Amino acid sequence: MADESRVMVSGQEVAILAGGCFWCLEAVYDQVLGVEAVESGYIGGTQDNPTYEAVCGGQTGHAEAVRITFDPEVISYKELLEIFFVAHDPTTLNRQGNDIGTQYRSAIFYCSPAQHQIAEQVMKSVTDEKLYGDPIVTQVVTAIRWYEAEPYHQEYFARNPFQGYCQFVVGPKVAKFRKQFAHRLKS
Repeated sequence: MADESRVMVSGQEVAILAGGCFWCLEAVYDQVLGVEAVESGYIGGTQDNPTYEAVCGGQTGHAEAVRITFDPEVISYKELLEIFFVAHDPTTLNRQGNDIGTQYRSAIFYCSPAQHQIAEQVMKSVTDEKLYGDPIVTQVVTAIRWYEAEPYHQEYFARNPFQGYCQFVVGPKVAKFRKQFAHRLKS
């Protein structure tokens, strides 16, 4: 189901991030204090109503992404981006590990001018702090039409913790997040 990207929803804000497989980012942000909801989906392409198979085929232009609804009184957009830059490798163009293609690109889809400014500031900070040896290749682009992924992708890690990809790819990213951002975990 498609809908327009939302900025504010009854006191909450929305962030849209792409950092490789959406299962990884969803599993991380589901655990963040102040995050109300995380949806896996597709954004940034030209095909209406894309399917997972079409997106994985690399012909739609869409990225696998997550739409995060959060309470800015509990966690800021800046803090969500700081987690984002730890939860994936922002230095590999169109790739995360063995996942290769534009659908796995690193991107921040901003929903407002303020989010755009914050995204640029956080990227500059990450670059200035030399957190990575290689240059950051994360795109910062306007959020356009959002398409929610198929139901079986939602809460994938929570429902399939023993699936191979979840154990060897998603699990280690979640563990890294939990170690580095213990103060941000839901109880």
